[in-house]
Amino acid sequence: MPDDKGERTTVTEPEQAAPAGSTEEYPEYYDELYETLTPRQIVTELDKYIIGQDKAKRSVAIALRNRWRRLRVQDELRDEILPNNIIMIGPTGVGKTEISRRLARLADAPFVKVEASKFTEVGYVGRDVESMVRDLMEIGVNLVRQEWEDEVYGDAEKNAEERLLDLLLPPLKPEEAQAGGRRYLVNQTGEAEEEPATPETPQMQRERSRDKLRKLLADGKLEDRKVEVEVGHQRMPFIEVLTPMGLEDMDINMSEVLEEILPKRKKRRTVTVSEARRILVQEELNKLIDMDEVVNEAIYRVENSGIVFLDEIDKIAGERMTSGPDVSREGVQRDLLPIVEGTSVQTKYGLIRTDHILFIAAGAFHVSKPSDLIPELQGRFPIRVELDSLTAGDFERILTEPKNALTLQYRAMLETESVKLEFSPLAVREIARIAAEVNEQMENIGARRLHTIMTRLLDDILFDVPDVEHGDILIDGPDVVERLKDVVQDQDLRRYIL
Repeated sequence: MPDDKGERTTVTEPEQAAPAGSTEEYPEYYDELYETLTPRQIVTELDKYIIGQDKAKRSVAIALRNRWRRLRVQDELRDEILPNNIIMIGPTGVGKTEISRRLARLADAPFVKVEASKFTEVGYVGRDVESMVRDLMEIGVNLVRQEWEDEVYGDAEKNAEERLLDLLLPPLKPEEAQAGGRRYLVNQTGEAEEEPATPETPQMQRERSRDKLRKLLADGKLEDRKVEVEVGHQRMPFIEVLTPMGLEDMDINMSEVLEEILPKRKKRRTVTVSEARRILVQEELNKLIDMDEVVNEAIYRVENSGIVFLDEIDKIAGERMTSGPDVSREGVQRDLLPIVEGTSVQTKYGLIRTDHILFIAAGAFHVSKPSDLIPELQGRFPIRVELDSLTAGDFERILTEPKNALTLQYRAMLETESVKLEFSPLAVREIARIAAEVNEQMENIGARRLHTIMTRLLDDILFDVPDVEHGDILIDGPDVVERLKDVVQDQDLRRYIL
């Protein structure tokens, strides 16, 4: 992935970034991004965080690469190429959500996860299905804005520092700028003190004092000094708006409308230098970033790179019912259909086309099966991949191999308290064995079972560490068996704790 995302030039003529005949604007940095994101490389990156599930990784890698390929196709066919929407079938805790989330991070793509069960009571207390697109657009705007803020953060800090120096050492008044004006310098503590007359003009003295203050700021010696800053202040009147879909799903940004109508007021606050720096940096970032351009790029990314992870799709599948809460299932499927097929959704940032948003659906399908979905919706998810249940061997790898392995997380947390925690290979094997055994005898919650077992295993250590001197701690196989034997042997206790 490229480190420099600052060059967002667009290509509208036949160049390397877009094939001949292309007229749609094509961000050049997409080429740089996807140079390293070949399907094989995507799988390699996913392997760093997700153990196993090779078929699912292969499917999402192809789907992601196909999005870039589509953008390079000539106009006649580009709009005809549909995304490779996927249904992942597998029990909870096997990596369905994690695969999708990591995929979005690799591609710098806007990503939103929604549960289909949120829509099963539409007309009663459920949400409008279009809310997923509005949420995705909001995430896209925040993602692009954060990237642009990172690019100009250095300039914003410099500008904020100059404004902070003006607060600490106000500019000279016209009468003070004259040769006979008051002369002062800054001492080593940052306090102003008078100086005997010198050949220097007050302006020269002020510049010298400003340089001293700049050095004191850089050394962090003025962080607790109080300064007075002027910030925008606007009391927003409380307005209650009732809509069928709820206030959070309104297409109009009421806050922005009211900000344009109501007069803006300034409020002076006395804060520390460290707090003033944060306020001023944010104000400078707002000046340096053009939100219209941010929104334009966010719209492009959402429409061409956005990923919607639709979890619990099996909850809206099943045989048709004539009464009871299941009556809304087929209705939800029909509401989802136009979104997945491709339509335009009104958001506060404008119309968003969903034709090329990638939809990844997932479900356990214990009771129902994908063929229980209405045929039209099935046709919009042409790729189906089954994820494997996790074994004790998989759990053992999950505990040690990923970059964010649980053993590494607990080791890093205890290092903050100067305690070195280690797990022997036998301990890891015992934890994996117990997790697999409990999953078989109780509800299978996949790798999430490891969280409950690790928390139970390290309960005493995590509680005592701040008050009891432990030194280096080694967790061995017998320690795991001893600490968990009561819970594992007592079926009733295990049901409540694990």
